[in-house]
Amino acid sequence: MKILHNYLFGLSALSKRACILCFFSLLILAISCDEFTEVGMPVTELNTNAVFEQKSTANAAMTNIYARIRDNGMLTGKASGIGREMALYTDEMAWYGSSAISSANFYNNTVLPSTLTVSDWWNQGYSCIYAANAVLEGVSASTSLAHNDKDQLAGEAKFVRGLLHFYLMQLYGEIPYVAGTDYTVNKSLPRLAENDLYEFIIADLEAATELLPPDYFTPGRVRPTADVAKALLAQVHLNHGDWATAANYASAVLNKTEVYAWQDDLNAVFLKESTTAIWQFAPRNATRNTDEGTALIFNSAPPTVAALSDGLLNAFEPGDLRKENWTRTRTSGGNTWRHAYKYKKLGSATPQTEYSIVMRLAEMYLIRAEARAQQGELSNAKEDLNKIRNTAGLGNTTANSREELLDAILRERRVELFTERAHRFMDLKRAGKLDDYLSNTKPSWDTSDRLLPLPESELQLNPQLLPQNPGY
Repeated sequence: MKILHNYLFGLSALSKRACILCFFSLLILAISCDEFTEVGMPVTELNTNAVFEQKSTANAAMTNIYARIRDNGMLTGKASGIGREMALYTDEMAWYGSSAISSANFYNNTVLPSTLTVSDWWNQGYSCIYAANAVLEGVSASTSLAHNDKDQLAGEAKFVRGLLHFYLMQLYGEIPYVAGTDYTVNKSLPRLAENDLYEFIIADLEAATELLPPDYFTPGRVRPTADVAKALLAQVHLNHGDWATAANYASAVLNKTEVYAWQDDLNAVFLKESTTAIWQFAPRNATRNTDEGTALIFNSAPPTVAALSDGLLNAFEPGDLRKENWTRTRTSGGNTWRHAYKYKKLGSATPQTEYSIVMRLAEMYLIRAEARAQQGELSNAKEDLNKIRNTAGLGNTTANSREELLDAILRERRVELFTERAHRFMDLKRAGKLDDYLSNTKPSWDTSDRLLPLPESELQLNPQLLPQNPGY
């Protein structure tokens, strides 16, 4: 079938299998719709173009990508995602589980090119990038989709492509940028310098801001809009060191006060109806809450896997309401441990109260504060920082100089964004302070740990990826 040739992704054998599974999952979604089955096309002749001739099946193709990102790979809220694993890798969490589990390698900073999680994040990321490219090509070739529907789906696909390349680059450094579905091309793509990657990522996200609708078009803030793409552009430009543009994109989101309303109640921030949520994943079914809750909460002590580190807990200032509301103590034999308690529900629960937040308003204030401080706009930076601090029950910052303020923002990001999708790792890397903070607290930490190793299986299949990252 033509579809198998077009749907193979060439970075590894595992990637090929993942994309074949992705393709057939798209077909299953497609043929479950009445409008599609009425066409009468034999199953053996189904091709990907047919999926994009109906709005319902084209939407199913796109929402399937979000489901795969939510359930697998880097951005999942499960224990295997970067929220917990990179919290262990840095200084947010401590490991109490078996040394045979790959999480122990992250905590001990002994990750290897053969570590399964390393290849899983890579393959799942590129598999979903490939699926996004398939959506782009299918939408472009469609002869029956309405113009607005084409724009929306193309914008979503470009947003996903930019999002996943950005996170892959943060973890692995120089990586291939994949913009199509031609296996003969993809299988031997070289790594690109990070500056070149930023150009491609920014171009994707800028295009997404033009293509995506201005308002949420489904309940729950689970499909990206132009503002969601702007929020990600703020993060991307901050990490790229383009302070003025980062501040401008953060402001564009913050100024949309009719949509994004600040909440003073910390316990309302992570509810599914939160007005500070910018983009989030709905759980797999209507009776389930977030994977983060399942991954991070423990109800008895001592913990059997992971708990918040003493370093993180000591970073909270006296009276910080986030420590009271976003962590919870478990006690045994006179000893205490704390787990993250931003999400309060563990597993299935009725009624469903929480969605998995990917981006939220507090991050925009912190991005703008840092970008303003970098440009010497100290009073405006303090105003943004104090917005976060005052909500947490703390007084205004006492930082005065640019350097003091940047340090204060870094500390604030630590206690505001802990266990949320590798913020701590990216923050320390951006500030050039990974060694400063981690070499004294992580016995096996090495300067080369600023990047994960490239998966061993990928280097064997594509020599263009050589050389391996330093230290591995």
